[in-house]
Amino acid sequence: MAVRLLSKIKLLPELRGAAYLSAAAAPAELSDFEVQHKTPVIRKQKLIPVAQYGGRHAVTMLPGGGIGPECMGYVRDIFKYIGAPVDFELVDIDANVDNDDDVQYAITTIKRNGVGIKGNIETKSEAAYVTSRNVALRNELDMYAYVLNCKSYPGVTTRHKDIDIVIIRQNTEGEYAMLEHESVRGVIESMKVVTASNSERVARFAFEFAKRNGRKKVTTVHKANIMKLSDGLFLETSRRMAQEYPEIEHNDMIIDNCCMQLVAKPHQFDVMLMTNLYGSIVSNVVCGLLGGAGLLSGRNYGDHYAVFEPGTRNTGTAIAGKNIANPIAMINASVDMLEHLGHHFHAGLIRRAVEKTINVDRVLTPDVGGTASSTEVVNSILGNIGRR
Repeated sequence: MAVRLLSKIKLLPELRGAAYLSAAAAPAELSDFEVQHKTPVIRKQKLIPVAQYGGRHAVTMLPGGGIGPECMGYVRDIFKYIGAPVDFELVDIDANVDNDDDVQYAITTIKRNGVGIKGNIETKSEAAYVTSRNVALRNELDMYAYVLNCKSYPGVTTRHKDIDIVIIRQNTEGEYAMLEHESVRGVIESMKVVTASNSERVARFAFEFAKRNGRKKVTTVHKANIMKLSDGLFLETSRRMAQEYPEIEHNDMIIDNCCMQLVAKPHQFDVMLMTNLYGSIVSNVVCGLLGGAGLLSGRNYGDHYAVFEPGTRNTGTAIAGKNIANPIAMINASVDMLEHLGHHFHAGLIRRAVEKTINVDRVLTPDVGGTASSTEVVNSILGNIGRR
């Protein structure tokens, strides 16, 4: 049936063999998704069997607020057009409710499917017992590492050209531990939690990432000159881990200086390793250097689960429904997801189409200097799919 459908699409001659590729024997090399689910470790939560039927993957889709729902609609349209072997389980989370029931259901579906794609999920309730939805997802699923690949698009005019930086951020503790209390009236204490175990596994993740991807240098970003115990532990762990990877250069930089150096001389950085809050700041600085919030995608990884999202975690409520939101970040997140699942053929189709749309055709939304609408960008990507 898939072959009959694909044969009717004029612009997709490449896709006619896709069904046969999916039906072929699985390669010896496992996808990242398979590695997560075939090499389990001892976990705090009980695992749920992964949903995978007939070579297709079930993926949890969390549209979130603001521009999330419309951008997710574009992703579904593209996946339908290319016949990607993915079925989305749509889960809406209400930003206004004063309980976590919908978040817990979303977490259950991600545990079942193993993979999710999300927009930014708002938390409008100010009740102390209602946690941030985004933080709750990362903490409950123990997705301890966040990866943001910051690479320039030649078709987007920026001050600096040819930037290629990978930010790896500790994703579940630090200032985002959400441990606050009022010791006496008018005095709030907020705890920053840094543990040796989490510091070690995210540092190893960073150095392994650099090794696998041919990167030459890891820079640990910290504030150990002031927070000598917490950031000191993180820095000490990174330095110790660096000794196990002598082929990779390692240095460190204080967060204040790091932000200045990023704006002035970004090419000195290769892989950057940092704690949670610094990662949030640095990610937004680098995204700003490359054109703004609408281009880059981020990846949340744990030992068993992965969730993909736009890189800066902005909701974009002010431009929702105006057909001017940049859909590229969400589309890039979907490409990352396909690669994680092992569907490299379909991921390559979309990635090449996106690059042609931005760098060659220059079909850009207003946020990156263009005049195109969201739908015009998506239609350009659809038109470029299958074309060399």
